[in-house]
Order: sequence, then C-alpha cells, then structure tokens
Amino acid sequence: MSTAPEDRPAASVAIWLGFGAMTLGMFMAVLDIQIVVTSLPNISTALAIPPDRMSWVQTAYLIAEVIAIPLTGLLTRVLSLRVLFAAALTLFTAASIACAASRGFESLIVARVVQGFAGGVLIPSVFSAVFLLFPVRQQGIATTLGGVMAVLAPTVGPLVGGWITQTFSWHWLFLVNVGPGIAAVVVAARCLPREAGEYAHVRRVDLLGLLLMAASLAALEIGLKDAPKHGWASLHVLGLFAICLVCGVGFVRRSLSRAHPVVELRALLDRNFAIGCGLSFTLGIGLYGSVYLMPVFLGFVRDHGPLEIGTIMLVTGLAQLLTAPLAVALERRVDGRLLMAGGFALFALGLGWSAFQTRETDFDEMLVPQILRGVAIMFCLLPPTRLALGHFAADRVADASGLFNLMRNLGGAIGLALIDTILFGRAPVIGEALAARLKRGDLSVAPLLDLPEETVANAPSRIVDAAVIELVRPLVERAALVQAINEAWAMLAIVAALSLLAIPLIAPRAPAGPAGRR
Repeated sequence: MSTAPEDRPAASVAIWLGFGAMTLGMFMAVLDIQIVVTSLPNISTALAIPPDRMSWVQTAYLIAEVIAIPLTGLLTRVLSLRVLFAAALTLFTAASIACAASRGFESLIVARVVQGFAGGVLIPSVFSAVFLLFPVRQQGIATTLGGVMAVLAPTVGPLVGGWITQTFSWHWLFLVNVGPGIAAVVVAARCLPREAGEYAHVRRVDLLGLLLMAASLAALEIGLKDAPKHGWASLHVLGLFAICLVCGVGFVRRSLSRAHPVVELRALLDRNFAIGCGLSFTLGIGLYGSVYLMPVFLGFVRDHGPLEIGTIMLVTGLAQLLTAPLAVALERRVDGRLLMAGGFALFALGLGWSAFQTRETDFDEMLVPQILRGVAIMFCLLPPTRLALGHFAADRVADASGLFNLMRNLGGAIGLALIDTILFGRAPVIGEALAARLKRGDLSVAPLLDLPEETVANAPSRIVDAAVIELVRPLVERAALVQAINEAWAMLAIVAALSLLAIPLIAPRAPAGPAGRR
C-alpha cells in the first residue's frame, strides 16, 4: 500500500467487497450505541439493575470506544488493516453475544467495555481504508459510502431499536450483530489485501503514554456524563476534569518527545488537518445533539413510542442517502471550501429551524429541518474528510484517521453534556417564570399551556386549590421543556454557524502528485 493514491489502478471488485464489509462492521458499531438506548428500561428490569446505574451501559461503551479510536494507527501498523479489522469485528461479535448472555450489571458492563473497544477500532479503520485502498478518483465514492453508513446508523437506530424491543426481547439488540458480523469478517478476510504486520512496533509501545491517554479520555467522558447531574462546578466534576487535564498534558508532552509515540500528535501541526479535525468536532456536536434532542422531544412532549420516534427520524437518513450521489459528483468538480461552507451553513439553518418548536410540533413541522440537516451532513463530512486525510502519505493515514474520528466523538460527548445542562438547568427556571406569569394573569402564557384565556385572566383573583395546581403543573413543566429544548437547538445552530469562520483559514490544496504529498 505504499503506492501513492494517484498512481494506483482502479480498485478491484474484491477490494470493493472487502471495503463494503468494513463499512458494515462500522455501521454495526455505531448502530449499537443507538439501539440500546430505547431498551435501557427493559434491560434494567430484566437484570435487576438500579435505574441510577443504567447509564453505565452506554458510558462504558463510549469510554472504551474513545480510548480505542486513537490507537487505531498503532494497531494498523502492528497487525495490518486486514488482520486488525477481522480481529476487531470478531471481538465485537463475541462481545455482543456476551452482552446478550449477561446475568447482571457487572457481566454486562465488562462485555460492553470489550464491545466498545472493538467498535472504536472499526470506525477509523474504514476512513483509513479509503486512502489506503483506493486511487484518488475513487476516494470520493468510498468516503461517501463510509460516511453514509456512519451518519445513517444514529438516524435509524431508534427505529431499529424500537422495532426489536417491541417485536422480540432486549437480548436481540445484541444478537442482531452476530450474523452480519460473521459475514463481514469472512468477506473482509478473503477480499482485503494481505500484508505483513510490523510486530516490532509492539516492543516500542509507550505503556506510560498509553495509560496517560486512557486516564485522560476516561476522566473526560465520565466528567461530561456527570456534569449535568452534579453541576459543572461540583468537586466531583472538577476533580475529573483536573485528572483529564493533568494526564492529557502529560500524554501530549510524552507523545511529542518520543520517536514512536502511541498517537502521532504532530499531525495536528498540519493546518488543514487541524481545521478538518475542528470541523469534525463541530459536526459531532450537531449530529449527535440532533439525534438526541429529537427523541427527547417526541417522547416527553409528544408522547410517541420508540417505533414512532424512529419512523419520524428516518427523514434525515433518507435525505442523506438521496444526497450522497450529488455530494460525490460535486466534490469532484467544486472547490471543497465552497461545499463545506454551503454544508455547514445549511446544517446551521436546519438546526436553527428546530429552535422554534411548539408543544404541537410533530412530523409535518419537523420535515423541512430534517431534510435540510440530512442534505447538509454529506457536505459537512465528505470534503472535511478529504481535507484532513487526503494529502497524507500512506504510513500516516491510520494515525490521522484515528485523531480525526476521535474529534467527532468528543464533539458528540461535549454536545450531549451541554444539551443536558440546558435541559436540566434551564427547564426548572423557565417553569418557575411561566408559573409566575400564570399567577399574574398574563394572557400570553395561555397558548403555551393550552389553557383558555379566561382561566389565565382569572388566576390572580382565584383561590387555587391543590387539584388545580396538580392539573396545571404538568402543562407548565411540558411548556418549560419545550422552551429548554428550543434553546438547546439554538445552541447547536450557533456552534455550526461558528464553524464557518474556520473555512477561510484552509490552505489551498497542493497540486496532485508526489510533490504535493507529505
């Protein structure tokens, strides 16, 4: 794979089949996060897990995943792309079986950690493969195929999870991975190029650097998870962020001073790669944030079930699929900076459109903003991926891909923490303000609470009994939640819009050929 991409012949059918198997494995890894969410109450009941511990089913997976992602470069050099993918997907499939066979909290969490680590390797491996297996003229199609699978999984996850939960049992949320996993391993092992691993790298692994990186990322993930509940200024959360900072600084210093670091952080010195990582970070905030906010609104405000929620959210996925061929065609002919600017502007518009929801908002009102976001996502993913990874030499792609994909996941984690902070922090404040306006007889609050204007107008002169209070309180809480969700949508839109400021800083693409490569 040392041949420059522009000099490679067109990929064979076998290569495309092997790459297709890789995208299937990545799709399963991303999907697994989403489909489990819909059945956490069922799992909690079945395994007698206290509700306050159930979030660890997701957190354990995510922590292991973010630790694995930046290690993909090292593991690719040691094992080769083919062996690494086959081993990771085999481990992921075995861990899925272990999850389904769990008898309690401890065994489930151990299995989820293994599953998350294996899944974290699968994601950047796909984007590495784009630039290691294909010539330049085919990289756009390959990137789009990988990108569609990566962003489609969070969209269809609630639908798939809801259908599995209502049709079968929670065990099948994990067992559904077995058949596709085995098939993808067999196809990838037969079709991907055979290369010898460089096992000498194992002896040079910086164990202290590895521990520092794992501690920093784990503390960051746990801190972000706990911040909305405990408060960003609580000793618990500040302590976790302090551990993250100290270990992170130690990891960075150690990585920059060693000839063979665990993760090649020097790639961030490349301006376009750094900007691409920043765009990936903001995309993660908006992508994971929107996929999180829609079920919250549809479930708690509109009282829809998991299957209904998934059906409504399919619009975004369909828009992505329909836009993918157009994105590939334009990416070959139009300046990537223009595509990125248009993509993030459209993404910000789609996010901002949702910031004006009411308690009556449903499928019809969500249709246009979902379409806008679905169309925009491919232009927010395809050009930044080429910007970040397309100019690196083959021996640096795997490391760079790990960092690039890590930034998207970290963006998602931080975005979810900020959203929860807004929802948990602002909803009670908004609710108190609405209650005060109701007591004053403010008629403008009537439509927000679905109350007749005469009821609100007479509120100051009436003696409100306990029954009336209990009747009105759910209406106030629901109206407050709607406004808090709208504020969260606005925050996501602002972040997406701010990313446009980075695009003028992109350096013009170097000319094709060996001289234009690093």
